[in-house]
Amino acid sequence: MSEPISSPVTSSPAVNAGRGRPKDPAKRQAILDAAKNLFLAHGFTGTSMDAVASEAGVSKLTVYNHFSDKETLFTSAIEAKCANVMPVVMFNLEPGAAAAEMLQKIGEAFLQMLYHEDTLKLMRLISAVGSQDQTMANLFFEAGPMRTRGEMIRFLSRARDLGQLQVHDPHRASELFFGMLQGGCTHIQIMLGCSEPPSTQEIAAHVAEVVRVFIRAYQPS
Repeated sequence: MSEPISSPVTSSPAVNAGRGRPKDPAKRQAILDAAKNLFLAHGFTGTSMDAVASEAGVSKLTVYNHFSDKETLFTSAIEAKCANVMPVVMFNLEPGAAAAEMLQKIGEAFLQMLYHEDTLKLMRLISAVGSQDQTMANLFFEAGPMRTRGEMIRFLSRARDLGQLQVHDPHRASELFFGMLQGGCTHIQIMLGCSEPPSTQEIAAHVAEVVRVFIRAYQPS
């Protein structure tokens, strides 16, 4: 549950006067950066809006003006990270564009995001405290993996409509694509911290092999 806002804050004239004012992008980014650091260090339950405000160097009211509650703040932090590495436009398949080339870019961006230091920390934290902090796990899944899967399903449906891929079940095909990207003992070793993440060159080579197999499986008859 998000932290309740005390009645003096919600009914304050200053709040009403501030409504409608343009929100400061720099302050929003400072809040997101502070939230990311605190969530990674203390988890969802252990992070307060007061702590985020202090870390960001803004007032608690400013935090609430940008993000209505802690759930929204956490979700926005995850979405911002995903959008930075895998923007929605990356999944837009236009007529004349090659699906295979776009799959290569999607795959590389996905693995670079997955094996980023912040992502690994968050995944390990969720694995460690997920049973006691289920809200954090649910919000992460909805803002991260579910968003990416949804965009991939949209991409594969478009590739089917354009006749580039013969995909009867885009949902299942998306699961197979991301499964092949992550599959194997190496991925488990990385997630456990027993092995270093692959280099950019290694990621590109692995994705190329996955795309080759995927395209061959779903190429039109």
